[in-house]
Amino acid sequence: MNIMNPTTQKKFLQSCDVIDHQQPDVLQKAQQLAAGKQDTLAIIKACFEFVRDQIKHSADYQLNPITIAASQVLKHGTGFCYAKSHLLAALLRANNIACGLCYQRLTISDDVPPFCLHGLNAVYLPTTGWYRIDARGNKAGVDAQFCPPQEKLAFNLVMPGEADLRQVWHEPMPEVIAALKANHSYEQLLENLPDVELI
Repeated sequence: MNIMNPTTQKKFLQSCDVIDHQQPDVLQKAQQLAAGKQDTLAIIKACFEFVRDQIKHSADYQLNPITIAASQVLKHGTGFCYAKSHLLAALLRANNIACGLCYQRLTISDDVPPFCLHGLNAVYLPTTGWYRIDARGNKAGVDAQFCPPQEKLAFNLVMPGEADLRQVWHEPMPEVIAALKANHSYEQLLENLPDVELI
């Protein structure tokens, strides 16, 4: 069994401007999703499937506004992968489940450069440690699931230059927040998706 250091665990349970799980609507939704469930895995699955299936991916559905904070994502029912990961982290943290943010670097289209960051989550499971889940939303060719200990993410790495950024972040990457704040429509953000250079 893996036991997380209490100091580390605290970071992955805290609220911030983006993962604002103390906001009443987010807290209420978290409690609703956990109602009647005694098992931690059942709570994680319920929160994951809610964000994956009920919050629409802004690009897939061509929706505005660009949401950032978890409470905004819940209110508007839409967000890019980054924003959806903020909501999932908030719902899980509100249920006292340690959850972080993680990223992949992927090609944007046609399996050729340029690249962009893709946002997903990692949840801490005592049996396995960090376990990644991807609530970006399923569609043709995308079938992300919660099936520990096996990871089933939305995207596989297929091209040179693509990578899993293995760090688990307790707050979003600054490059992601900057892109979400600088672009004011889904079309604009699609033209300016965040990326980082791999070292």
